Amino acid sequence: MIDRPPQLALFAAPFCFLRHGETEPNRLGLTTGATDVALTETGWQQAHAAARALSDRGIDAIFCSPLKRALDTAKCVAAAIGLPATVIAEIAERNWGELEGKPRRLRVWEANPARGEGLDEFTRRTLAGLERIPVSGLPLVVAHSGTFRVLCHTLGIAAAEAPVDNACPVRFEPGATPGTAWTCTRVDPRSDIIA
Repeated sequence: MIDRPPQLALFAAPFCFLRHGETEPNRLGLTTGATDVALTETGWQQAHAAARALSDRGIDAIFCSPLKRALDTAKCVAAAIGLPATVIAEIAERNWGELEGKPRRLRVWEANPARGEGLDEFTRRTLAGLERIPVSGLPLVVAHSGTFRVLCHTLGIAAAEAPVDNACPVRFEPGATPGTAWTCTRVDPRSDIIA
């Protein structure tokens, strides 16, 4: 947790986040990272369900990772809302190097994977990408569980320890007064607060 989030335009007001729909490595419990894989049929169904859930939430801009699983998920939402999806290369998932394609249980979040991207490097890259998002009414970021963890850690939200589910839209909201805690809630009103 950090004392104060960096001064990114994105962190000036509420924003939404959506992890991509299911992929085959997700289903099998494997590390995908920088490997570019497609959505499964379930992943497409999840993406369309997320698009319906987000269609009346007031989203006015969509930004996404260039990896196919995130881009295709973003395109589903973009079609439902009638907005373009802007690709931001720096918010692509972390490169896990030699751990790509291996069971997720072998990963250690804080460790530097062989031939992969260290946590500090990944965090800096992700924040640099998020910094490119302009001030907007309610932007949507479509990316990965790693991106979600960086957001949670940066904003002081404990949910960084548990990745968000595939295609589960969430809303990040700053505290009522400057310096108070951020919250992260599921967009589906029937669901509980994440943290």
